[in-house]
Amino acid sequence: MPSSNSRRVILFDVDGTLVHAAGAGRRSLERVLSGEFGKVEHALAGLRLDGMTDRLIVREVLVALGRPFDDALCDRLLDGYVLALREEIRGPGFRVLPGVADLLVALSAAGADLGLCTGNVLEGARLKLARGAIDHFFEWGPDAIAGFAHDGEARELLVRAALDRGTARLGSALDPSDALVVGDTPRDVSAARAHGVPVVGVATGRYGAEELRDAGADGVLSTLEGAAPALLAWVAGGPPPGAPA
Repeated sequence: MPSSNSRRVILFDVDGTLVHAAGAGRRSLERVLSGEFGKVEHALAGLRLDGMTDRLIVREVLVALGRPFDDALCDRLLDGYVLALREEIRGPGFRVLPGVADLLVALSAAGADLGLCTGNVLEGARLKLARGAIDHFFEWGPDAIAGFAHDGEARELLVRAALDRGTARLGSALDPSDALVVGDTPRDVSAARAHGVPVVGVATGRYGAEELRDAGADGVLSTLEGAAPALLAWVAGGPPPGAPA
């Protein structure tokens, strides 16, 4: 239970949790990699990108291409990726996932503290959410409560960054139990639990409810439709939404 003076923060993943980008990220990465190395579709074909950070994806692709990883090269590729994403995100098939828009309206109206914990680079996340007209529900400055791919390759580092920024922003230590990660992959689950942060799995990505439960999610929801009351109850000190009775 939170202390009487604590504030609770909800940290959302982006892809598969808030939006479905219809392959825009993969297409953008293929474009920038092809510009750098020639045709590279084969290097991405075997990768299951769900839950991976953008930096880790670049590392895995470079390994598949037999190229050494270099931070400066990774940064350059991700800058090019963002430029390509500005075009690719306009393609067909993009959608905001069920219940998300209404949920964000309700949480914001209630004054809940919202943040992001996503494997996207910051500008990639902003482009995807802007395409769905939901970027304004989140803050994007250096003091925003969030974790992005620039915080590290391992997803656990994103959770740590979000907790640290939450502490700085709220003016008191953000206890892990006072943060809640909402994501759609086992990587979201394991990264949150590595820091003692409760996590709700949402089965709107490639993983089903049982897979997320087996991964260790504290609660599981089929979608975010109608989830506002349960999330606001958690903010007030209740259990994670979708937790076993």
